[in-house]
Amino acid sequence: MGSVKLKFKTIRSKLIIFLLLATIIPISATMLVSYHYTSESLKKRMATENMNLLFQGANNLSTLLDNLNRASSNIYTIQSLIQGGYNDRYSESRVYDALLYMTSVVPDVYQVYLYENKNNKATLVTLNTPSRNYNIDVHPSTDSDEHLLPTHLSHTYGLTSLTANHTARHVFTLQNKIQKIPSTEVIGHLAIDVDIKAITSIVHNLYNPGAEKFYIIDHNKQLIYSDDETQYGQAFASAWYDEGVQANEQLQSYFEAEDSLFVYHKIKNNLTDWTLVKEIPIAYLTKEAKNAAAINILLLAISLITIIGATMIISIRLTMPIRQLSRYMSLIQSGQLDVAIPSVKSHDEISNIINRFREMMNTINNLVLREYKLELSSKNNQLKAMQAQINPHFLNNTLQIIGTLALEQNNMRIYKLLSSLAKMMKYSMHNNNKVVKLIDELDHVKAYIELQKERYENQFNVQFNIDESLLSMPVPKLILQPIVENYFKHGFQRNTDNQQLSIQVSALPAHTICIKISNNGLPIAPEKLEELHQKLEYTASNLLSLAEHDSDEPSSNPSIGLNNVLTRLKLLYDNKATLDIDNNPENKGTIVVIIFPAQVKLERE
Repeated sequence: MGSVKLKFKTIRSKLIIFLLLATIIPISATMLVSYHYTSESLKKRMATENMNLLFQGANNLSTLLDNLNRASSNIYTIQSLIQGGYNDRYSESRVYDALLYMTSVVPDVYQVYLYENKNNKATLVTLNTPSRNYNIDVHPSTDSDEHLLPTHLSHTYGLTSLTANHTARHVFTLQNKIQKIPSTEVIGHLAIDVDIKAITSIVHNLYNPGAEKFYIIDHNKQLIYSDDETQYGQAFASAWYDEGVQANEQLQSYFEAEDSLFVYHKIKNNLTDWTLVKEIPIAYLTKEAKNAAAINILLLAISLITIIGATMIISIRLTMPIRQLSRYMSLIQSGQLDVAIPSVKSHDEISNIINRFREMMNTINNLVLREYKLELSSKNNQLKAMQAQINPHFLNNTLQIIGTLALEQNNMRIYKLLSSLAKMMKYSMHNNNKVVKLIDELDHVKAYIELQKERYENQFNVQFNIDESLLSMPVPKLILQPIVENYFKHGFQRNTDNQQLSIQVSALPAHTICIKISNNGLPIAPEKLEELHQKLEYTASNLLSLAEHDSDEPSSNPSIGLNNVLTRLKLLYDNKATLDIDNNPENKGTIVVIIFPAQVKLERE
């Protein structure tokens, strides 16, 4: 679990998660907002369109009922017959024609029923077939004060002789009491049964049967029209109707309930009080929006696959150099300072960081190796000096005793030689510092030359040409004596007079110091000089690997001493010092030129 948590802390994981969230959340939010907006917009648009549609449907139904009502008023053309009674065929024909006219004016009129109070006579015209009966009571349905009766199954109004051949149909009934005009005396009753198909032909243009539902409900909550015929004759009971339609005084509006959109329109006039209600399931209403959402989801899935792939590629390409850099840092932290960091050819910010880190590590490695190997060389020399410390001290004390005896015997020559040797030993033993003043280095060389003069019986002359302003300048320790020693070992000619040794120290432009040591002794053979140049050039280019070995080598070979001097000069002056050796073309012999920066202070051990 800990490793899993650690992975989620990496830049790659954070980048992948961030990119995925930055794409998934906006796209998903856009889809949800778009779906919601589309759904709501579709609901409002459908509600508006359906309210207009119901308005047209209500007008058509009102026209139907008005035509039916006007047709029923034709009964007053035979008011005198109904009021006075009749027994002749002509009167019966007139009554029949009046009822037949009502069936023809309005389509889908199934039957017309007339009851005359004067003669207790009932007439029923069913599909153009008249039937009569006498001395019967008014059928109970015609006693109601309602002008329009809800949908019900048709009947024969008590004419039992027609019952066997009667085909019951769903009809709604317009009934009127026939009054003796201008009085209010009731002289008869009229009922017109209209096949429900008259409403169906209008309503079917207002909705999509099977997907939507349509209701026509009167003010008594009785169904005039419904898809479900079993509901006819029953009180319509529904919470959405009570709360959304009856409780609302608006003539038309819409609302949502029970996962459906309900649009209604109320018909209120002196003839009827009907409410047209269209029920549209939300699932059907938003079918197109869901289809669009399904397409969007498919596109989102394709987009996500593309985005995830692109995110992985981008994040890996971005973070791989960072992870490599982290591995390099871990290796360096473990001590592997020489780890190989390849150069990156890209030009982005991360590549620049890696390349800069690579250059930094190269610089650090060079500095660390230089300091480490210089320190190692110094420590080795210290160790050797400590190991040999007893003998020099003993020898120095012995020399002092011998010098004292020489003074007692008045032998100044021996005393002078012993003093020179003691100075050299003292200078060599005090090797704590890597650098000394130029005057101290010159004193050491002079003491060495005094000994050589005694050895070679003054067969040579020494000339010092020193810029006195440089005497206090710090210089590396023991850089002159090894070069002078090489002259006496390899270039000095015994039994030859007028041999010259010259040591010149001067300041050059650009804050540099030049030390020139020349002689007129034996020149160096060309092949050996070329070999010596190659060794010095190799030392200059590989000084770090040679720094810790020079001190262990014997100094019999002239290149050893020169290599040692060149190595220390290069290390102390950051590779800015040079040492050149060549034959002197003017007076034979050789010439050694050392050039190094004139620094005020140098590092001390």
